[in-house]
Amino acid sequence: MTVVEMTKVQQKYGQLLVLDDNSWQLGAGQVLGLFGHNGAGKTTTVRLILGLIEESAGEVKVLGGSPHDAKIRQQIGFLPENIMFYPQLTGAETLHFFARLKGASRHQVDSLLEQVGLTAASNKRVKTYSKGMRQRLGIAQALLGDPKLLILDEPTVGLDPIATQALYELIGRLRESGTSIIICSHVLPGVESYIDKVVILARGRLEALGSLYDLREQAGLPVSIRVAGLAKNFSHPAIVKQNLIDEQWQELRVAPSDKLMLIDELLKSQIKDIEVRPPSLEDIYCFYMEQAGAVGIAGVQ
Repeated sequence: MTVVEMTKVQQKYGQLLVLDDNSWQLGAGQVLGLFGHNGAGKTTTVRLILGLIEESAGEVKVLGGSPHDAKIRQQIGFLPENIMFYPQLTGAETLHFFARLKGASRHQVDSLLEQVGLTAASNKRVKTYSKGMRQRLGIAQALLGDPKLLILDEPTVGLDPIATQALYELIGRLRESGTSIIICSHVLPGVESYIDKVVILARGRLEALGSLYDLREQAGLPVSIRVAGLAKNFSHPAIVKQNLIDEQWQELRVAPSDKLMLIDELLKSQIKDIEVRPPSLEDIYCFYMEQAGAVGIAGVQ
């Protein structure tokens, strides 16, 4: 089942073209990373999927229907980047309030508070919560009603490393249960292991689309091979760049097509250890930003 389908979508605000000819799909049980510089069109894309605005041209379908349909909206969970709650309500009261708004079962509240680690604070007022606790409460409200589509905008803001790991483990379980998830984030290293598909926007246009493997293949970025105990005078014509990391380790960069040949040569040498690191999501993102001429407005965030 196609959960989100964007077909030649264009969005204008007056004369300002914010999205131009965007087409991509998200299937059931897939996790999609939506990335781009500030102003690339990510927020507008999310608003279109949520049915908060109407596309200027093209078509947006969510769960096979219109995102403006109230029944479709009930099946979407959303965590905004800057979430705010009524400070005088407790955590439990907040979730009961949102459950009523969404038409979701209030019996979920206790289990959701437990999932995000807020059981002990459930009867404390939200004004006493730390930023990380408010973020976890926001994740819980997004999960009310067992949404078929979950949209998370900068979900790890304010979370410590343990809470961040727990969040990604939760995302993994949701994916296995068939929930489709869209993650918007500037914290690229953390999200890399959990996404099935990548959409990179630049200046409102779809700059890259595919799995990490596909994008690595398309970009043709060099692979990093780190070797311990390699002779400092070792050389090979396949090596694009060679760096001495410390007394033990060297980094060799090589084209993907030459990776196996070089590894075979290295294993014939008296080396102590070897690590192969493909181009990261951050490397891929920077490559496509440079290709789009968006480095000056994007940077790496």
